[in-house]
Amino acid sequence: MKLYINEKIMSFEKKSYRSYEIKEMIKKDADIIIVNGFPEKDDVELKDGDNIVFIKKGEIPDAEELEAVMMARHTPGVHKKIRDAVVGIAGLGGLGSNVAIHLARIGVGKLVLVDFDLVVPSNLNRQQYYVRHIGMKKTEAIKEILQEINPFVEIETKDIYLTEDNITEIFNNVGIIVEAFDNPLCKAYLINKVMHDMPDKYVVAASGIAGFFSNNIIKTRKIGEKLYLIGDNKSEAKQNSGLMAPRAALAASHQSNTVLRIILGEYGV
Repeated sequence: MKLYINEKIMSFEKKSYRSYEIKEMIKKDADIIIVNGFPEKDDVELKDGDNIVFIKKGEIPDAEELEAVMMARHTPGVHKKIRDAVVGIAGLGGLGSNVAIHLARIGVGKLVLVDFDLVVPSNLNRQQYYVRHIGMKKTEAIKEILQEINPFVEIETKDIYLTEDNITEIFNNVGIIVEAFDNPLCKAYLINKVMHDMPDKYVVAASGIAGFFSNNIIKTRKIGEKLYLIGDNKSEAKQNSGLMAPRAALAASHQSNTVLRIILGEYGV
């Protein structure tokens, strides 16, 4: 009999088993048994090919187990490309904190996270931080969050102000750079510097994410061979049109999915 146990196929000698019997063999201390996607409190008879997940509440899965889950969800070839990718994020605010979480969840192998700022109360309206993070460096706060989501992603943080003099050194070993600044001037010098001095890098930038305008005018545009621009390209933060969580998250999702497409060799929009 063959069963999928925590996303890995396993063979058993007998032709018939019950869920509690397998639990005793695989994970005696499991609190929850999920059979074919549904929690089961009773001891149920299993069929050949059933999918069983054993969970102990609060337990962090080991690297091999999480790897198996990721591979099963992504398919092996796709997962390997994601796992081998190195992505840099410039700015960890409303865009960058969301992008970092998306990329950690899908298992990007290494993230280089750059920001010089602290978490302040006004950040909580759109950025992926919590009250407990107020006063912390954004690099430290986001690393803490990401390690709770996926402790096996390699995270390199740089608590530094990006300038034209240090961009090349900081992002030298990444394949894709996510531009996630609020300041238009910072956006411009990062994009110009990378396009001019680091032509092998892809840049995924954003412009026009403020306010509460239509979802559907946030778009992904490709500008040149390796520059992608996400947003409505016109809205700016001003009176009655501030930076807010829904549109920041929309744009960040566009950025994250664009990064994923580039990793997988899909370069169109």
